[in-house]
Amino acid sequence: MAESWDGSYDPGSQSDDSHYFERLRVEPIYDAFVCPLTKQVMRDPVTLENGQTFEREAIEKWFKECKESGRELVCPLTQKELKSTDLNPSIALRNTIEEWTARNEAVQLDMACRSLNLGSPESDVMHSLKYIQYMCHKSRSNKHVVRNADLIPMIVEMLKSTSRRVRCIALETLQTVVEDDADNKAIVAEGDTVRTIVKFLSHEQSIEREEAVSLLLELSKSEALCEKIGSINGAILILVGMTSSKSENLSTVEKADKTLENLEKCENNVRQMAENGRLKPLLNQILEGPPETKLSMASYLGELVLNNDVKVLVARAVGSSLINIMRSGNVQSREAALKALNQISSYEASAKVLIEAGILPPLVKDLFTVGSNQLPMRLKEVSATILSNVVNSGNDFDLIPVGPDHQTLVSEDIVQNLLHLISNTGPAIECKLLQVLVGLTSSPSTVLNVVAAIKSSGAIISLVQFIEAPQRDLRVASIKLLQNVSPHMGEELADALRGTAGQLGSLFKVVAENVGITEEQAAAVGLLAELPERDLGLTRQMLDEGAFPLIISIVVKIRQGEIRGARFMTPFLEGLVRVLARVTFVLAEEPDAVKLSREHNLAALFIELLQSNGLDNVQMVSAMALENLSQESKNLTRLPELPPPTFCASIFSCLSKQPVITGLCRLHRGTCSLKDSFCLLEGQAVEKLVALLDHTNEKVVEAALAAISTLLDDGVAIEQGVAVLCVAEGIRPIIEVLLEKRTENLRRRAVWAVERLLRTEDIAYDVSGDPNVSTALVDAFQHADYRTRQIAERALKHVDKIPNFSGIFPNMG
Repeated sequence: MAESWDGSYDPGSQSDDSHYFERLRVEPIYDAFVCPLTKQVMRDPVTLENGQTFEREAIEKWFKECKESGRELVCPLTQKELKSTDLNPSIALRNTIEEWTARNEAVQLDMACRSLNLGSPESDVMHSLKYIQYMCHKSRSNKHVVRNADLIPMIVEMLKSTSRRVRCIALETLQTVVEDDADNKAIVAEGDTVRTIVKFLSHEQSIEREEAVSLLLELSKSEALCEKIGSINGAILILVGMTSSKSENLSTVEKADKTLENLEKCENNVRQMAENGRLKPLLNQILEGPPETKLSMASYLGELVLNNDVKVLVARAVGSSLINIMRSGNVQSREAALKALNQISSYEASAKVLIEAGILPPLVKDLFTVGSNQLPMRLKEVSATILSNVVNSGNDFDLIPVGPDHQTLVSEDIVQNLLHLISNTGPAIECKLLQVLVGLTSSPSTVLNVVAAIKSSGAIISLVQFIEAPQRDLRVASIKLLQNVSPHMGEELADALRGTAGQLGSLFKVVAENVGITEEQAAAVGLLAELPERDLGLTRQMLDEGAFPLIISIVVKIRQGEIRGARFMTPFLEGLVRVLARVTFVLAEEPDAVKLSREHNLAALFIELLQSNGLDNVQMVSAMALENLSQESKNLTRLPELPPPTFCASIFSCLSKQPVITGLCRLHRGTCSLKDSFCLLEGQAVEKLVALLDHTNEKVVEAALAAISTLLDDGVAIEQGVAVLCVAEGIRPIIEVLLEKRTENLRRRAVWAVERLLRTEDIAYDVSGDPNVSTALVDAFQHADYRTRQIAERALKHVDKIPNFSGIFPNMG
């Protein structure tokens, strides 16, 4: 026997192992044990009529070949004819062989046991493990022998070997030992063996990893072991990762996948799989599981953090089922469904899937139902959150029926019910329902419906009160809603904010917060910017509360880079400039507005803001503000005080001489400055405004042209205004605006400005040779509004395209 373990054996295929181990003998072999055909020890010896003994399977094969080939039936050993194919079992011989085999195997197994320790040579350990495999493959009953001999713990111990070859063979042997044997699996599951096997999964692209997966697949066939495997930290995570690996052996991937399928028998494992990105088992349980499992899995789905792509897949897979549970289940089931729907509705694409699945009607019903069947308030909050998620995904909500009478979300009674809930529930639900209205008012197709419902219900007063709510989310939602509706109900909003309630001041407190630039600040200043700009009472209140110096300081800090922000910077700055510009609309009526504009040199600030490249609205509003300031210049210019004439000069006019006063503004004929009289000429703003006439945004061009037109307005020296524009090279850009004909407003303003320019003979002479200008003026004369047609007619007379009859026909007036 000793020579059988000399290390010359090289493990090969299973059949090689069988031949090898069958040649290992303790007792000598007897010729009677060997089949003449197979040359191997017989397991089921049978005797022919002539007394010759063979392995049953071998002699039956011989008979079959004789018959199929048409040969004479003869004994394969004697070649003599046989009259019968009867086979007589050689029971005594079989028993003797079995006893002989058992004695040999017992001794060999004992030798294998002695070799299974970490101190044995690698070759001896490997031969022992292979022999155990051979025994188990040879007879299933030998698995009991292996178990009874306490070999399983010994094999497990070999997993700690320093030899990778030994560890691989040990994993392979364990798989053979536990295959289809629940008792052996139970022994392997004892202690930390399963944890040790799982550790081998972390060995990337190794034979050990492949063997460990094969062993776990076999162990996972036992339902009792599924929970054990799943309880090992990282086991399911690694297996899930293997199933999606593109570098893994295909066979290993398939085994990992099948192992996970087996582990699905345990609910905790299904949860772990979902947590690690394998959601299908959980979704299948929601669709097909028993009621208790459906409830459990839906609840867990509501706790999961899902990425956006997964939310869409989940919505498509179980959205309808969850909605059905929400419709008809008990409170506990509805709670689980609502929490799951809340999770998957938070992404625009998945929310749209839920809309198609019919989520809106039951949501609205849950919110509005009162009485015995109503949802608890905590679940109404979840319903409100889902509705907010769904509405803010964007859709044609004026087309989707949600009520029994085919009402939609923007039907007047539905909106009024929402407004009623907002006024009669807690802050959490109020916030979500306000967000619903924010979503509905963000769409041009539905905002007017909501505005009509707010007006008819008189809810604007209660909505304005939320501006002072202590909860930030509630404030943000209310401010955003009011911002959305303000273009359509600015007067009502101004009335609600004007007074002593303090909401206006609260808005400015939000704007003034020194926390960077937040969404709340951008929304608050956006709301303020939408209020009617010519509302004198509101502007006076802002002046009294010191709002404008605050706005100015923030704008300056932004310009100097002291306040930074990325996401909300643009709307925040645009809103600030719009709020600040409202001061310039009340200069004629409000002395404090003039005082503030002078103290803070607003004209200079707006000239600086003209150069905010990329911020079209800032440039447009700044130009509008400069137009207002410039229009007021002629009223603020200090006219020179002439000394009274002397006595002689008063009697003899020939002796009087008009004094020469220097330093006067040639445009306004008085003492001007940018700071005190807002003179654009003194502020060197003309060139900057002319540069904007080439802007791609026609609204910016229109505002710039309007500001430039104040240089040509009645009450100023028009010829000097033309001269200023000549120096600033602004004549041709103004004419180009006329020629481009981008909008009707631009044409109207351009025709007015060009007519003023053409009053100068040199310009009229130069323009008269340009057929394009004549064509543009003729077009305006023929197709524009009445006032513009009159101005175009005068312009055409300046270039002699229409005869001037005023010198021919006397004035009959």
